[in-house]
Amino acid sequence: MTLDALPTHSGGAENLARLLARALLAGHWQPGCLFPKELDISQHFSVSRNQVRNALASLSGAGLLERTAGRGTRVRAMSDWHLLDPLMSEWMSGLVDIDPKLVRAIYAFRFSAEPLVAGLAAQSASVEDIQRLEAAFAGMQRSATAKQPDARAHHIEHDVAFHDVIYQATHNLVWRQMGYLLRPSIMALVHRSQHAIETLDDSLARHGHVLNAIKAGDVAAAETAAREVLRRTAVDLGIVADTSSNTL
Repeated sequence: MTLDALPTHSGGAENLARLLARALLAGHWQPGCLFPKELDISQHFSVSRNQVRNALASLSGAGLLERTAGRGTRVRAMSDWHLLDPLMSEWMSGLVDIDPKLVRAIYAFRFSAEPLVAGLAAQSASVEDIQRLEAAFAGMQRSATAKQPDARAHHIEHDVAFHDVIYQATHNLVWRQMGYLLRPSIMALVHRSQHAIETLDDSLARHGHVLNAIKAGDVAAAETAAREVLRRTAVDLGIVADTSSNTL
């Protein structure tokens, strides 16, 4: 792929790094591909070679690129990307058009981790955690039926807040930090999964089961309910086929 498809750069090495990183995360260049040369990037975006070097250094530090003297710069394998690097979280924030292979990788991690997280939340959630979870779910309910043009965007915000509360409700330092780092990727998957569906009824019902299980302190039920939310997400993402109108 060429640089021509990318939007105009607004200046600064950090902004340039963000623009190029988001293009990589969207699959503009695939792993193994030769990345544009410093001079080409400099000329295309009308920035200094020093700014380009600094931007490429950030991308290399996040595991996106591999720079080899005499051989140029190549996109690294997705398995080498530092997806939990705070810079990567910032670059991913608000990004909707993510490479489908990356979508699958993020989904696979969530499917393995979030049932456990929901179970921990059922064990440890405080009264305040439950109140925040109920508030996020109430927001999901209101926005699911609202007719305003931005209702779906508001629903996505409440949906992401719902999952964020669950991570925080574990009261485990590592999982709480993971929740912060994963928020942009969760946002991207929620946005992508809800973009094409017409009704949110099934998603709401499944989230309601998670809420009720955590309120009841039922670890097994919370894990099962969280897993069913993610099964619905897999259908909405097109990862698996919907084999039933009601269940997966």
